[in-house]
Amino acid sequence: MKVLITGSNGFIAKNLIEHLKRDEEIELYLYSKKDSLTILEAYVKEVDFIFHLAGVNRPQNISEFYKGNSDLTKSIVDILVKEGKSTPIVLSSSTQSALDNDYGKSKLEAENILVEYSKKTNADVYVYQLPNVFGKWSKPNYNSVISTWCHNIANDLEIQVNNKDAELNLVYVDDVVESFVQKLKNRSSDTYVSIDVIYKKTLGEIEELLYKFKENRTTLVIPNVASGFERALYATYLSYLSTDNFSYELKGHQDNRGTFYEILKTLDSGQFSLSTTAPGILRGNHYHHSKNEKFLVVRGEALIEFRHIVTNEIITYKVSDKKMEVVEMIPGYTHNIKNTGNEEMLLFLWANETFDQDNPDTYFLEV
Repeated sequence: MKVLITGSNGFIAKNLIEHLKRDEEIELYLYSKKDSLTILEAYVKEVDFIFHLAGVNRPQNISEFYKGNSDLTKSIVDILVKEGKSTPIVLSSSTQSALDNDYGKSKLEAENILVEYSKKTNADVYVYQLPNVFGKWSKPNYNSVISTWCHNIANDLEIQVNNKDAELNLVYVDDVVESFVQKLKNRSSDTYVSIDVIYKKTLGEIEELLYKFKENRTTLVIPNVASGFERALYATYLSYLSTDNFSYELKGHQDNRGTFYEILKTLDSGQFSLSTTAPGILRGNHYHHSKNEKFLVVRGEALIEFRHIVTNEIITYKVSDKKMEVVEMIPGYTHNIKNTGNEEMLLFLWANETFDQDNPDTYFLEV
């Protein structure tokens, strides 16, 4: 299938292109504002589907709204009608098409042009009146407040918040792209299409989350970024880190036994840590009433000992990097771990709760 994408250098288009490039059955035709209308005409005549994503939202003068939004749409439709084609078209419009401003008016004109084209040719037309779209590759100080804030916060610049209670309707670019691709592969009779997932967030909520993402490198506490808006916003924030700032150094603790580093603390799933232990050194000799941990030796070899604090039953495990074996630290058992090898041992640890200095649930008792 031959697919044309207008506005191919734009934020949404770049994300769409990367998805469609993986499909060997799709041949992409890319049109951007640097290309001539002659090229556009040749592409429109050739393709089987059009994603019309080109548009103008911050012009030098008002007339550019209409030239880049409604006039360009009319040019595409005129070519199709002249050629007797009924090529399906997806239009990225805006919720502002319902507003009385020149940007909104030009978008509404583009919508109406496509609706009339659909009536005349029986072509499938899908109009997306998109709210604020955010995600990777969005241009700061241009596409959205989220792209601007992500860029500024990631690069230690100030942000301006005029009204923290102001609420935005937001859609994530991956959700937009997914819906676009579905229209390419599974046609429907609906002209106006909505994105299934729309997030309603205040500026204050967005600001708070973004600073938590930034502070994670020092506090090590990460918000729940596994799903929903937090997942999407975190992916967006990370995409604005400068290329020399992808890494950060952990501050650990060191003594004659070795080192200990906390890696990551979650809000509801515990924390991850790493320790090194010199040959012959023993660590631990403590128990927990409720806290539990998982130990994994990823370099070297060790002996892990347990003693039940009531029955005094003793259990031992020999572990090494020859076998990726996780050993559970069971509540009610005092335990220790000793480096029994000739090299520094490296231990990866998970605890089901973040360390609380005031309530550590850790009690010294030799095995």
